[in-house]
Amino acid sequence: MEKPWIKQYDPGVPESLTYPDMPLFTFLEQAAKRFPQQDCTIFNDLSISYIRMEQLSNRMANNLVRLGIVQGERVGLCMPNLPQFVLSFYAVLKAGAVVVALNPMYKREEMAYQIGDAGVETVICHSGALPVLHEVEEGGVRQRRIITSIEDADFIAAGLEAQFSSAIANPSLGEINLMDLLHPEGDENRPMIEVFSSDPAVFQYSGGTTGTPKGAIGNHCNLVANTLQFKSWLAGMHEGKETLLTAIPLYHVYGMVIAMNMGIAMGARLVLSVDPRNFSELLLKIQKYRPTIFPGVPGLYHGINQHPDVQAGKYDLSSIRACISGSAPLLREVKDQFERLTGGKLVEGYGLSEAPTATHCNPILGENRTGSIGLPLPDVEARIVSLDDGWTDLEIGQPGELIVRGPQIMAGYHNRPEENNLVLREGWLFTGDVARMDAEGYFYLVDRKKEVIKAGGYQVWPREVEEVIAKHPAVLEVGVAGVLRPGRGETVKAWVVLRPAFPCTEEEIQWWCEQSLARFKVPVEVEFLARLPRSGVGKLLRRELIRMDRIRLG
Repeated sequence: MEKPWIKQYDPGVPESLTYPDMPLFTFLEQAAKRFPQQDCTIFNDLSISYIRMEQLSNRMANNLVRLGIVQGERVGLCMPNLPQFVLSFYAVLKAGAVVVALNPMYKREEMAYQIGDAGVETVICHSGALPVLHEVEEGGVRQRRIITSIEDADFIAAGLEAQFSSAIANPSLGEINLMDLLHPEGDENRPMIEVFSSDPAVFQYSGGTTGTPKGAIGNHCNLVANTLQFKSWLAGMHEGKETLLTAIPLYHVYGMVIAMNMGIAMGARLVLSVDPRNFSELLLKIQKYRPTIFPGVPGLYHGINQHPDVQAGKYDLSSIRACISGSAPLLREVKDQFERLTGGKLVEGYGLSEAPTATHCNPILGENRTGSIGLPLPDVEARIVSLDDGWTDLEIGQPGELIVRGPQIMAGYHNRPEENNLVLREGWLFTGDVARMDAEGYFYLVDRKKEVIKAGGYQVWPREVEEVIAKHPAVLEVGVAGVLRPGRGETVKAWVVLRPAFPCTEEEIQWWCEQSLARFKVPVEVEFLARLPRSGVGKLLRRELIRMDRIRLG
């Protein structure tokens, strides 16, 4: 097929790549050989070198096997951006198991669903997730728990893992300390388990066409491919010499691939941040460690732009040379201001869990077109097809469904054959997003065929939020949709019709949601209406709600 976008690639970015037949953890093994004393992770001002991360992950992998973890078993990973996440991720893969990334902000119902659907029997978790995991088990979804804490990171970095014992774990509840799997006398050679590139590496949960979260299966070869695609895309970057500010969550596929896997493939220093919303802390890290690469979401860049200390000129941000923004539309004013502050490039990309993690990106050095999600990455084919028949290619500039094909496309959804038949056809992934392409091969999102809200880099399904709000005794009807707000990107909003004689406030609805939903799913705004817009057959018209919101804001 014709690929007009190739002509727009930055110098040195190839049209096609060679993808080695290897498991994903090979990137860590290679970096440990090439840059053994280079810092792999930096956290709380303490670092773990590449050779030590390799040795620790081998120790842990061997002990996971001794615990009974078998090849192909799904293992939950539930923690913020700690060195233990990196360590556990590669240890699980080296044991031949599959990582199921779990958001530590999930409530009981959300956590129970993903653990149960994936068949997770062991969860490696931060201690802060224990209350929710206990609730999940009390609800009948059992799991063994391997527990760590923020304090563990300091002991591991200092080489004192054998001298530290936490009282958090409770063996009678099937809980053990992660530190017990890192004993210095453990085998520092990888377990003798043959892991193939075609084996599953990750289950990443994403909403499907019905709104029910589905585990997108990323094989080792899929994640290896996307890692190398983005590594090649970062024109002007140098292996072993870059520092990557890792603020986006590693349990999200975007952070997992672009920050962790790509960073390690480059032999970069990963400066880890637990709370990306703490802009003062991020600025201190930038000042101290001088990151050169900073993947993020629009809200991160906007928060830094607007920070009073940045506006007062108290921080030097000039070390930042390349930033890739994902998960939400990047406003031009946010991009321009951040580039003025740093002197670097901030470009928008596009991806989804089903192509872990991205298929398009604007050039780092070349032209960035306003509103564009950029160009297909090397070896990615992209088409705009008719919304009527789902296959006929449309003319330049005409909107239709974006479909993509490439080496990073998922193997399919876990136990969802009907969904697979809908979204995977003849090697093409049907994204569900409406887009158009210009004559030079730049792509633009027009609308979402799917109704998922991408709030702050997280996926939120309106139906899930609606079901929670509908249970409130004062609520007669509810509709939820994503609305665009300056500086925030896409934001969750609820429109509520109250029952007669049942007064209720916005704050009460938000509090109600907080009891059952992760914070990022809670509506930022609640508007009360006399009635909701519906079609002739009674279907809620979310697009009309969004249109009404735009009119209201002028």
